[in-house]
Amino acid sequence: MSFFRELAHQYIDGEWLDGSGSWDIIDFNPYNGEKLAAVTVATALEVDRAYRAAERAQPEWAAVSPYERRAVIERALRITEELAEEITEAIIDELGGIRSRAAHEVHAASEFLREAVRQAVRPTARLLPAVGDGRENRVHRLPVGVVGVISAFNFPFLVGMKSVAPALALGNAVVVKPHQNAPVVGGGLIARIFEDAGLPAGLLNVVITDSAEIGDAFIEHPVPKVISFSGSERVGRHIAATAAGLFKRTVLELGGNSALVVLADADVDQAVRAALFSRFVYQGQTCLAATRILVDRAVAGEFAEKFTARVAALKAGDPRDPETTVGPVINAFQADALDALVDRAVEDGATALVRGRTVGNVVAPTVLTGLAEDSPLLRQEILGPVALLVTFDGEDDAVRIVNDGPYGLSGAVHTGDVERGVRFARRIDSGMFHVNDSTVQDDPLVPFGGEKASGTGRLNGEAAVEAFTTQRWMSIQQGRAAFPF
Repeated sequence: MSFFRELAHQYIDGEWLDGSGSWDIIDFNPYNGEKLAAVTVATALEVDRAYRAAERAQPEWAAVSPYERRAVIERALRITEELAEEITEAIIDELGGIRSRAAHEVHAASEFLREAVRQAVRPTARLLPAVGDGRENRVHRLPVGVVGVISAFNFPFLVGMKSVAPALALGNAVVVKPHQNAPVVGGGLIARIFEDAGLPAGLLNVVITDSAEIGDAFIEHPVPKVISFSGSERVGRHIAATAAGLFKRTVLELGGNSALVVLADADVDQAVRAALFSRFVYQGQTCLAATRILVDRAVAGEFAEKFTARVAALKAGDPRDPETTVGPVINAFQADALDALVDRAVEDGATALVRGRTVGNVVAPTVLTGLAEDSPLLRQEILGPVALLVTFDGEDDAVRIVNDGPYGLSGAVHTGDVERGVRFARRIDSGMFHVNDSTVQDDPLVPFGGEKASGTGRLNGEAAVEAFTTQRWMSIQQGRAAFPF
């Protein structure tokens, strides 16, 4: 508890402060309802202070040796690894994740910090051929300046680090607005790690607040040049429109409605295991989750029998119980919404092969089948443990169904022929697609992001360098240039 009270504050210009708003964000444990902390919200005044602090600190940070920046990131990595158990405990308490899921988030964040160590000292200039004698073209990569980061609740430590670490490594300053349901894991904890790593004051700031208090101040403020957002399509559209009007760049990782496809020649048992993980990891509260599980009619009966048996055996409950697979969803609003969604689908003619009960915020898994082809459920993101089982007839039909929707984030196909899977994947309109694996994948080096309503821009590896730097062309005339007049 003291851990949460200590870090549940605004962090601005190297100081831990209370917000000046008139109300508090209450940080609850989603499983047992325990109050973890209360945070007085930041107002537009604190947002301005945070951005101005970042603006003041950034030029000196950009001018220091890349090796000095690398050293800070290296220390942040060591601190994260040393605190791995404590961070895991905090994720369980604040987010309701089971231990293996929480530990994975910490490990993944460490890998992204390790990549940021390398990003700090990558080449930042190129020489390009020039038209004309005696002329040289130099292209320099420069930090954009200040980056605003808005993170989601579902993997807040990892998602925060995916933007914060490379942005700092490349010479930027950052202001983070964590999700209201993850103010510590997604905000204060990241600030404390970099503070202890010796990051100079002002380069990383955290404002815990809500749009109900600050409106669009976080996006519209004149200082940030890039807004990196992870969250819903609805909010992402608004951020994109607002930022575009102010000539700000955005990196938007939005919703998904991913499909896991099982072709007739697939290893059914392995496909069942992949589908189980892809749909129910962290209660299905990830944009990468396989909402739709598409199975060729030739193996649909076998798959459904094995899949539903495995789903029915999943234990839902206390995330601290080692036998629990499905913990609580993030809040009561989400639990009620999932119940209503399933009830409405059954009323509209769907069949519940497995119908999970809801107790508090714990929503046990449900498997629905027999949805009408025009059902809106097949085209929306479902952040919860509800799987939609759909049959198809042949590859062309599967491709049509997968692509029939507004999203294009992730997906997977299972087949006995890997190259057949590759050919299938090339026909899918998504930013990421996987052969004989789960839909829930990430890696520090790959370009991570979606197509269509799943967002714009990419993170990770070289894509993060592209996101958080700008290019400047300089030409140098070594001799005497000739001019036409």
